[in-house]
Amino acid sequence: MENRFTVWSSKFHLFVVTCSLGHFLTFSHRKVVNTLVTVTFHWFFVETLYVVDQHKTGFVKQFCLQLLVHNGNAGVLSRLYSSAHDADLVVIGSGPGGYVGAINAAQLGMKTICIEKNATCGGTCLNVGCIPSKSLLHNSHYYHLAKSGEMAKRGIKMPGEVELDMEALMKAKNDSVKALTGGIKMLFKNNKVTHLEGHGKISGQNEVSVIGPDGSVSDVINAKNIMIATGSEVTPFPGIEFDEEKIVSSTGALSLKEVPKKMVLIGAGVIGVELGSVWSRLGSEVTAIEFLGHVGGMGIDMEISKNFQKICKKQGIKFKLNTKVVGARKNGDKVVVSVEGVKDGKAEELEADVLLVCVGRRPYTNNLGLEEMGIERDDRGRIPVNSRFQTVIPNIYAIGDCIHGPMLAHKAEDEGIIAAEGMLGAPVHIDYNCVPSVIYTHPEVANVGLTEEQLKEQGIPYTKGVFPMMANSRARTNQDADGLCKFLCCAKTDKILGVHLLGPNAGEMIAEGVLAMEYGASSEDVARTCHAHPTLSEAFKEAAMACHDKPIHF
Repeated sequence: MENRFTVWSSKFHLFVVTCSLGHFLTFSHRKVVNTLVTVTFHWFFVETLYVVDQHKTGFVKQFCLQLLVHNGNAGVLSRLYSSAHDADLVVIGSGPGGYVGAINAAQLGMKTICIEKNATCGGTCLNVGCIPSKSLLHNSHYYHLAKSGEMAKRGIKMPGEVELDMEALMKAKNDSVKALTGGIKMLFKNNKVTHLEGHGKISGQNEVSVIGPDGSVSDVINAKNIMIATGSEVTPFPGIEFDEEKIVSSTGALSLKEVPKKMVLIGAGVIGVELGSVWSRLGSEVTAIEFLGHVGGMGIDMEISKNFQKICKKQGIKFKLNTKVVGARKNGDKVVVSVEGVKDGKAEELEADVLLVCVGRRPYTNNLGLEEMGIERDDRGRIPVNSRFQTVIPNIYAIGDCIHGPMLAHKAEDEGIIAAEGMLGAPVHIDYNCVPSVIYTHPEVANVGLTEEQLKEQGIPYTKGVFPMMANSRARTNQDADGLCKFLCCAKTDKILGVHLLGPNAGEMIAEGVLAMEYGASSEDVARTCHAHPTLSEAFKEAAMACHDKPIHF
């Protein structure tokens, strides 16, 4: 029996030597070696089967199975990594872009490792962003309907006073986050993505070090490709320190222990109006301070913004536009915010129980080893990449919030998928003009494509179709008819250039606009598409018809 094992060992070494030749020869010479590899594989495999049966040798069986899975009978073997510290792709960050990119890469056959510095996967979006905020927005809306008497108008009376259970509200939010973060780990397991905890730092063109909380290197990974998906972080406000109790970032605003009597927001962009809406519904007196002259952030259509501001004001949110914050200080259990007018310089002080600073986010690109690798960042801290998401080092890629473009989870997800495909030579395409944006207030704001202001600025002749939600039968029946649908189309070709929605379920409805624009549809294409009745989407159809002055119900 020992002699038989010696025979196996000899054939094993011959097989390895034969396979290794393929890595050192030109492609034409590899064709010659191909036959030798196939012959030696079968010769060695027959011997292996005997040894496995006699010795029940675990490592031999594992090696044999790997050969069958990765090679089959197909000529020269591609490289097989024997260590957990080797990979075809290392992804730094497990946010929407990182975990989606890692899973897709694994599905494409790449041995993939994903490194995450936090205890849970999902990044900002899942842990302290998109998901927990949507839980609070959704449930606070129900509370507002009951508390404000809206339910009574619909024939639903509450016996006794409606009360807020803050603990239960936060538990519902936390349970959603916990379930979804756990889901990512399950997806990693199902798709054979290796998850490592620690801070990922590029330590070589084909090397990533995993750094633990104490600063020590816990793992070193040899990687054929590296994908940076580190996302973004809260932009600090000069001179204002967060304590996440009285002066809070968006993270702290998601976990307040009680409803503040007065809340002041610095910023009336997407994050500001969403979180301001939550606490306003729960009973806080909310005032938003905005440097710009409109609400909803950069890139919002002004017609939509004006109508949106009116609705928010009707709901109880106050706005101080064209106003800048010059400082903030704690005064006992209060926060005093100093502001002045952008145009007239008029000074004023506002008092609040909680100050929420939400002036945007910045790329998280520090301590990644970029400088050492010669990868420079732009003036906003973003990593420059080409159309295939490659940095100046071709095998190092970057996606999501840490590169150009809107800081949106779905944008990062698409980039993660197509970047992984591009590594294997597939075409890479994404049209950033077809990336939608949504504000998840009630009603919602959603848009895709160009605004009316951008069309004017670029000198593009256009037609416009507007349809009010008040004229939509489903919205009127639901007693939820604030808002409008707006189409912007090329005056010459009728091609849809932008779609802007303000109304209930706008975030869902915008998908039709995105699909239409992705396929180069005209407003007539949408107008002639049958929409179910009664639905909110009929307003979408009628806005397209309005581009031709042919709406039916308005």
